[in-house]
Amino acid sequence: MATDAIFAPPSGQKHTYRPVNRNVERVFYSGMAILLCICVYIGFAPTYFQAGMLHAPLPSPILHIHGAVFTLWMLLFTVQAALISARRVMWHRSLGTVAFCLPPIMIVLGVIAAIDALHRGVQIGPLDPAVSAAIPLVGIVGFTIVIYASWRARRRPDAHKRLILIATSGLVAAAFGRFPWNRIGLPPAAGAVTGLGVLLLILIVYELVTIRRVHRSTMWAAPVVFVTVALAVPIGMTPAWHAFAAFLNRTIGPHI
Repeated sequence: MATDAIFAPPSGQKHTYRPVNRNVERVFYSGMAILLCICVYIGFAPTYFQAGMLHAPLPSPILHIHGAVFTLWMLLFTVQAALISARRVMWHRSLGTVAFCLPPIMIVLGVIAAIDALHRGVQIGPLDPAVSAAIPLVGIVGFTIVIYASWRARRRPDAHKRLILIATSGLVAAAFGRFPWNRIGLPPAAGAVTGLGVLLLILIVYELVTIRRVHRSTMWAAPVVFVTVALAVPIGMTPAWHAFAAFLNRTIGPHI
C-alpha cells in the first residue's frame, strides 16, 4: 500500500514490534468496538434510537436510510471484533466480504444527507448552514481515505484492524457532536474533535504500552482522520467553501 510505503524503514531494515499478548489485543479491540457503539447510542439516542429508529420523526426520508446503514456498520464492526476474539477467523473473513459492500453506500449516503441538511438550512450550534455542512462533507474525505486503505490492507491484520478502528472512530465524531457539551460551555464541533481525539489517544497509548511504538498505520491514518474533523469548521468558514456550498445547494439540493 502506498501510504505504508511512506513510512517504510530504510532498505534492508525491518519494522520490529514488541510481541503482543493476543488475549490482551482481543480484549482491547472488542472493548473499543463496544465503546464506540455506546458513544453512538448516547449521541443519537434522543433523536433516533429512543425515538423509535425507523419511526423517529426525522425531517427527511434519506436520513432514515442513512441512520439504518450507519447503524448496521456499527453492529457489523462489533460482530467482526467479537469473531476475532472468539478466534472465528474464517467467519470474520466471510462476513468482511459482505461488510465491505457498505462503505461505498455509506459515503454516498453521507454526502446526500449533508447536502440535504444544507438545503434545509440546518445549523450546528452557532455555525451557519454552509459551515455546518462542511463538518460531514470534509469528514467523509478522511473516512474514505482510511477505509479504502483498510480494504487494501485486508491481508495484513495488524494494519487492517487499526485502520478499521480509526476510520470508524471518525464516524463516531458525529455522535460526539451531539453530546450535551453546552453544559460545560463547549461548542458541538469542538466536542466532536475532543471526543475523537480521546479515542485516537486511547489507541496510541495502547500501542505505546503493548508494542512500544506507534504502528505505522496509526501514524498516518490517525492524523488524516483527526485533521479532516478538526479542520472542517475552519475550511467551512472560507469564501471558497461558501461558494462551493452554494453551488451544491443550488444544483443538487433541490433534487434530494
